[in-house]
This record gives sequence, structure tokens and C-alpha cells, in this order.
Amino acid sequence: MRNLLASLGVAALGCLVSAAAQADTLNIVSWGGAYTESQNKAYHEPWSKKTGDKIINVDKAQAGLAGLRAQVQAGNVTWDLVDMLPSEAQIACDEGLIDIIDHDAVLAAAPDGTPASKDFIPGSLGECYVSQIVYSNIVAFNADMFPGKKPSSIADVFDLAGFPGKRSLQKKPVNNLEWALMADGVPADKVYEALGTEAGVKRAFAKLDTIKDNVIWWEEGAQPPQLLADKEVAFASAYNGRIFNAAVNEKQPFQIIWDAQVFELDGWVVPKGKLAKVRSYLKFATDTQRLADQAKYISYGPARASSAALVSTHAVTGIDMKPHMPTYGPNFKTALHKDDEFWADHLDELTERFNAWLAK
Repeated sequence: MRNLLASLGVAALGCLVSAAAQADTLNIVSWGGAYTESQNKAYHEPWSKKTGDKIINVDKAQAGLAGLRAQVQAGNVTWDLVDMLPSEAQIACDEGLIDIIDHDAVLAAAPDGTPASKDFIPGSLGECYVSQIVYSNIVAFNADMFPGKKPSSIADVFDLAGFPGKRSLQKKPVNNLEWALMADGVPADKVYEALGTEAGVKRAFAKLDTIKDNVIWWEEGAQPPQLLADKEVAFASAYNGRIFNAAVNEKQPFQIIWDAQVFELDGWVVPKGKLAKVRSYLKFATDTQRLADQAKYISYGPARASSAALVSTHAVTGIDMKPHMPTYGPNFKTALHKDDEFWADHLDELTERFNAWLAK
């Protein structure tokens, strides 16, 4: 009996040692704030509980492409998974900074057996890229600053007489040029056609000129909600999830103008040589249940069709999340899909022009 107990003890100890040896540390790069917290709740904490892995959040996604370049060039890649926009992911893929992903081999199928390549929404999977969510760049306002008539369109954002007050916009040409054209009457399906011409670019900057002196420019995603809360601005462009978090969790009097929302995808890329390390986590974090779970914490739509039906109520307040999703019918009527190919081709040129315009 003593020998049996001893052998069982050795076996148990061996299991503990084995489990400890298998546990890993994953350095995962994302955007911070409410978005990273939604990832913590939906992906990271369940994964750590399941495997013992320690996950370290690195809030560097804003400079993800530059950071990857520097690490790969130095031969010291410390990041294991990076949250990145599709346009930058394509650049990283073209430059060989990230691993190619065989989607149906790496990612989980839908519960009904539909392969991942057929379950993710069209255009959301790239050669080196896996989307998590659909999110929107929107303009929101502080309702307390408009006790009477409330703004409701992108044109209202450019109407200083009808809706006075400072505006806060992100300090880059993306979204701002699109909004300027739509506010000036260009239909959503003609925006990129117009921006592809000199006349269209001049028209966009001319429209931005009408509010330029009333704009406070932001560079970090946490700034717009704070500027609105402090009433330093009446309007602010922002990620829709940031505004949802401030309005629902922090009880701020913010309202979203869904008109002319510019929606896009956001997801994961795997730094060069890291796929073997993060493969199991990536499969877990992008399965049907995990993407639906994320929508309990933030108002971003899941990138999988099979996840959409599982979106229910907010984990804290219990409110119905569907009307807060960018893809909800009434919110989506005048939506513009950000053209990543256009911006991959024109970002450098239009950023240079934007910066020169700011300096005038």
C-alpha cells in the first residue's frame, strides 16, 4: 500500500510539473481601454483558467506595424499576437513580418461544422489575418450641450451655426476626408471614387476648412470620451465601443450619430515564427462562442456568422446589445465600408497633404 501511495504521489507530482511546464506567457498586443477589457473577459481570462497560461496585455496596437518591423529587423520578436487593422495587416504580410494562416486548418469550425473560411463574414479573412470584430468610426455628441434640437447627421457635425461648439477629430486623413465628402453631399458609394481624383480631395479639404478653427485633434482612443465628458467639445469622432462604454457603463450623456459611420474590421496577426506558440490560443479566441461572448462587454459585432445569433445582453447592465451593434439595421443604412485597398495605396500621400493642411 505504501508503495502504491508513493507511486501515486510521484504520478501526481509529475502531472503538476507537466502542467507547469506547459503553461506559457503570451504577450498580446491590443488597443487598451474598453476594447482590451472585452478581450480579457471573453478570451484571455477563460484561456488562462483553462491552460494556466499568463497573458500580458501590451497596449501598443496604435504602432503595431512599426513595432513589428523594428522587432523583426532586430531579430528579437517579443510580441506573440498583435491586434491590427486589415490595411496594415496586408502591408505586414507583404513585407513578411507575419505568418501566413491556413484558416480552415488553424481556426475552429462553426458548431454546425461549417468551416471557418465559410463562417467568417466575406472579406474578413486575409492571407495572414483573422478578423474578430466589426467596429465603426462614428461621431458622437454630448446631449447635455444640445438641450433643444439634437444633431442627427454627418452634415450637422459641419454645421457650426445650427450646432455650435468645438469638435474633436482624429489627427489623420482617414475617416475625416470621407466624412467631409459625405457631409458635402457625396453618396457613400461614390466617396472613394471622388477621393481618387484631385478635385475630390480638394473638395474634402475645402469642407474640412469650414470647421478647422473649431477642431481639437485627438491621437489616442481614450481622448474623445474624456473631451466630451469635460464638455471641452460638443462633438467627437470615436470608436463606437468607446462611446458605448462611456454611455452605458459610466452613465455619460453621449449619443452616437450613426449616419455615415465608417465601419471596418479588426483582428489578429501572428508575428513571424510565432504561429506554433499561439496556434491553440488563436483557435480558442476566434471560435463562435468567444466572439459572441465579446459582444457582452462591448458594442462591436462578431466577425463570424455563427456568432451573430448568440449575441444577447450586456454582461453588466443586462441591456439588449443588438441595437448597439454597428451592423444593426437602422444603424447601418448609410454606413460606409472603409476601403483598405484605397488607403493602402494613398495613405502616405494623403497623410502628407493632411499634415501640410494642418500646418497652414
